Order: sequence, then C-alpha cells, then structure tokens
Amino acid sequence: MVKIDEAQQKLDAALGRLEDNLERVFERVGDPELVRRETQALVADRARLAEELDEAMARERDLQKLADDAADALGEAIKEVRAALDQPEITGEE
Repeated sequence: MVKIDEAQQKLDAALGRLEDNLERVFERVGDPELVRRETQALVADRARLAEELDEAMARERDLQKLADDAADALGEAIKEVRAALDQPEITGEE
C-alpha cells in the first residue's frame, strides 16, 4: 500500500506541475480560439489590403497615362503656337 500511496503522491505532484505549466502557457498564448479568430481576421485584412493596393496601382497607371497624354497634347499645342508666332504676318496689302 505504501508504494501505491507514494505513486499517488508523485502522480498528484506531476499533475499539479503540468497544470501550472499549462496555465503559464495559456497566459502567454491566450485563448486558442481567440488566436485563431484574430489570425483569420489578419489574413482577411491582408487580402483586402492587397486588393486595395492593386486597385490603387491600376488607378495610378491610368492617371499616369492621362498625364502623359495631356503633356504630349500640351507640347504639340506649344509647338503650334511657336510656329504661328514665327510666321510672317499675312496681310491683304501686297
């Protein structure tokens, strides 16, 4: 009986240590379900942000194309004005 009592005491002590260790782990990690939900939320946020970034980059490309087209048109207009200013004045009196 003594050996069984000793074994029981050792088992109780080991279980106590295990419970203490598990409690410390849960304090550090937190609720596993909460961690899972937070991880899912982070993954969803990352996906949403990646999509928004792709859309913003597409808008930036469109705006850059428009800016390039406007700059080209403005350059052509400036050339036309300069060419018109360099031509001699045409009058009906010759």
